[in-house]
Amino acid sequence: MKSVIPVELPQQSYEIAIAPGGLSHLGHWMQPLKLGQKVLLVSNPMIFKRYGETAIASLTAAGFQVISHMLPAGERYKTLASIQKVYDVALEHRLERSSTLVALGGGVVGDMSGFAAATWLRGINFVQVPTSLLAMVDAAIGGKTGVNHPQGKNLIGAFYQPRLVLIDPQVLATLPPREFRAGMAEVIKYGVIWDAELFAQLESVDRLDQQRYISADLLQTILSCSCLAKAHVVSKDEKEAGLRAILNYGHTIGHAVESLTGYRIVNHGEAVAIGMVAAGQIAVALSLWTQAESDRQRLLIQKAGLPTQLPAGVNIEAIVAALQTDKKVEAGRVRFVLPTQIGAATVTDQVSAETIRQVLQPMQAD
Repeated sequence: MKSVIPVELPQQSYEIAIAPGGLSHLGHWMQPLKLGQKVLLVSNPMIFKRYGETAIASLTAAGFQVISHMLPAGERYKTLASIQKVYDVALEHRLERSSTLVALGGGVVGDMSGFAAATWLRGINFVQVPTSLLAMVDAAIGGKTGVNHPQGKNLIGAFYQPRLVLIDPQVLATLPPREFRAGMAEVIKYGVIWDAELFAQLESVDRLDQQRYISADLLQTILSCSCLAKAHVVSKDEKEAGLRAILNYGHTIGHAVESLTGYRIVNHGEAVAIGMVAAGQIAVALSLWTQAESDRQRLLIQKAGLPTQLPAGVNIEAIVAALQTDKKVEAGRVRFVLPTQIGAATVTDQVSAETIRQVLQPMQAD
């Protein structure tokens, strides 16, 4: 079952193609887009071992000249030093403005590759081929690229849209269960902030913690609903001037938790899950939604096998301090995305440090 979702933008619209088995036809999907002959395929060693040969064979058959470069796996390698190595390969192989950088991997590979594409020769073509659920439903769509600074996540980056996002659901069969759960955090996010029907569908199934418990039809629904939600929001607000900020639901405290644990204890999806639980309780404290709605969210997060408490040893005062370095701070005030009902959210800077402390206290690990 193939579906194509357009992302309509003023300067560069593109398509999200959800195509089972699509990886073996990557060259076919890229051919009509006039992307030059030289392709730099960026991946990490584990993903490349599984899917690199298929991608390169398809690109070569379509007439592309392919070079590959491996980035180390892990959020802690999402640095300017890693980007420098991509630049070195681009220079060595004389990539031109007409050339294309293809990201084959999860969110870390996509973020770094996109930033390299945005900045090499002031911008070359970029194609996203996400291989994790989190990247398929979130990171690969919308043009956010970047790397981390030692003091905070994604502080260095650019908005740079891909020419194509190709999603092959079949590659999820080899995704480790923990990574699948991480992606489910972003799916649940869409249900809370945008799509009450998706939220209800997720509630109706017995297990969400491993892909093997999810039917092919439900997986297709998860992918298409999530991509549609993000495409709709990005089309209306490409550079986060207003509406797009709701996509950061769960990310404010989530990013602080990631940073404070050195990107080693929890992965991005787990941190977002913790952040959504906290944001849900902040919304209750501010009377934006009910405790019953917050409980529904927490139960769904638990059903997906995701954490609902802070990691051991994470200090609440350190979180409050870390929030001040978040890129969503304006005039010294932290902006939170908070739900107003299942399927809708708002953005506010009226959350006091005391409210944050009160909400996080019961979330501390025993």
